[in-house]
Amino acid sequence: MTSFKPIDDRSRGARPGRAGAFDAGAPLRDFNSVDTKTHARRDPCHESNSWTEHLSCRYVMNMRPQQLKAFITVAETRHFTQAAENLGVTQPSLSKQIQALEHELGAPLLTRTRGRIELTDIGRTLIAHARRITAAHEAAHNDIDDILAVRTGRLRLGATPSLCSWLIAPLLVRYHETHPGVAVTLTEDGSGPLTERLTAGDLDLAFTIGTADTEPGLAVQPLLAEALVVASAATQPPLTRQAYIGLPQLREQPFVLPAHGYDLRNITITTCEQAGFTPIVAVDGGATDAVASLVQAGLGIALLPAMIAARTPDLRATPIAPPGASRTIALASRADTPLTKAAKAFAGTLEAHLTDLHAWGRLPQGMRTV
Repeated sequence: MTSFKPIDDRSRGARPGRAGAFDAGAPLRDFNSVDTKTHARRDPCHESNSWTEHLSCRYVMNMRPQQLKAFITVAETRHFTQAAENLGVTQPSLSKQIQALEHELGAPLLTRTRGRIELTDIGRTLIAHARRITAAHEAAHNDIDDILAVRTGRLRLGATPSLCSWLIAPLLVRYHETHPGVAVTLTEDGSGPLTERLTAGDLDLAFTIGTADTEPGLAVQPLLAEALVVASAATQPPLTRQAYIGLPQLREQPFVLPAHGYDLRNITITTCEQAGFTPIVAVDGGATDAVASLVQAGLGIALLPAMIAARTPDLRATPIAPPGASRTIALASRADTPLTKAAKAFAGTLEAHLTDLHAWGRLPQGMRTV
């Protein structure tokens, strides 16, 4: 078994910036310094040689992280209504935050062109600084969490429905035995939405399947490989009399596809295309358990994890001819944000749990460590 390495070996130091850019790791200017000749209090922002330096000074002195996050969200969505929904605030409240930021800077950050939000030159200059500042602010919170955790703290965890059904519950029981003061928030969703929430900073860790390693900005640790089988209704004639079935034999079969956002949908389509055909879709949409029920009812076939097919009554599981098909289960986190102690402790608990399951031969059917 390959040893699991918790994703915590990232540097905490700020990355070097461009000349004049705000450096979260550099010493702050002394805003209370006094000119030794005039005995007047210096204002380093007025002494700055460029707008970029002036912007950096004002960050330190007056800008609030909430305002910067609001600006970043508007800049990324280019839409006030969508940005307000993403932030969970009202549109008037969001507009006030942007206006306060513009007032503080003394310059407009956004313009409306034909109904679309565009950044001004000052807005384009600010956006890189704003991302750097909010990242430093989040890192500060994480450092404080490190001090208080693992006695207290929080862990925001994401997992797919199929993992919640067998892995997450006993894992969290084990975690709470040693870290009872950590409040855990569990988000259950497909790999696509979980990856989006992780990238947005709404999750600390997420169990993903199949696709997260292609997402920029994520650190991904593969954990398990899960074999897929062809699932069909046991009440209908077998798809083959052989021990295995070749994927090209499924060319004329109707498929039940999982909903958009579920990794199993992409894996099914890609696997069929690699076998030389596009799957015929009988029913489109549903979580993994719903797909299993629809197949059970005889509405079509599906590629399902062997574990799910084995536990579903009246479902026939036919292995796929070598080399077969599988999906990879991984633990993902943001590459640019150090893990909190609560998250590191969870990664350690996960490593121990999977090691024990492997040693005791208790991994589910079709599952192996990677």
